[in-house]
Amino acid sequence: MCLKNIYEKIILLLIWIPFLAFSQEIEPIQTDRPDQTETPYLVPKKMFQVENGFSFQKNNANSKTLTLPSSLWKYGVNDNFELRLITEFLIDNNLDSEISGLNPVLVGCKIKIAEEKGIFPKTSFIGHVGLPNVASSKYKNEFTAAEFRFVMQHTFSEKMSFSYNLGSEWDGNSPEATFIYTIATGYSISEKIGSYIEVFGFLPENTTSNHSIDGGITYLINDNFMLDLSSGFGVTKNAPSYYAAFGFSFRM
Repeated sequence: MCLKNIYEKIILLLIWIPFLAFSQEIEPIQTDRPDQTETPYLVPKKMFQVENGFSFQKNNANSKTLTLPSSLWKYGVNDNFELRLITEFLIDNNLDSEISGLNPVLVGCKIKIAEEKGIFPKTSFIGHVGLPNVASSKYKNEFTAAEFRFVMQHTFSEKMSFSYNLGSEWDGNSPEATFIYTIATGYSISEKIGSYIEVFGFLPENTTSNHSIDGGITYLINDNFMLDLSSGFGVTKNAPSYYAAFGFSFRM
């Protein structure tokens, strides 16, 4: 009986070793929210991740937008490729009218380009294309919506990082392209609490650019679940007046 028990323990150990090794190697969840600067990190291979955000934005004196919610659905195909799907339910309230519904769904991917090495940042590419017919009737676009950006990050220490994105987007309402930039500094207050401050802006081809500042905090419940809180304000007259948001992200 003793020999049988030993064999059973050895078999159980051999079965669990791969799972224990995986749990030790995997890093805590990395998300593209709550800041505008998306992370170059990909979802680990064969893992599914969802990032949800609820926000209130005051566009100007007569207009506000509620997002209830915005969700980014991600799946790690392999170490270099991630599939992505974005869904947003909006409520747009103007002075004398209100519309609500599903914004055109975006599908896309994130591709790892390079690991951080010396002065060269960790870099990935993100691209999305809108599905104009997968939307509520009031939010369907006249043109094809698309966006892309290169996302980069430098690690200064265990507590501090510097990230930035460069890219362009087409909103589907006009053929005009809009250049995008984001610059963010992240700081880990503790193993569980992170913080950031950020500058970002949109530079359309034929209209005036707008720029904003925001900041926020994150709280890591465990390696696979995180909460976030953020807010920001416009620094140019044509930028949204302010916004506030909270969210939660998980993977499995």
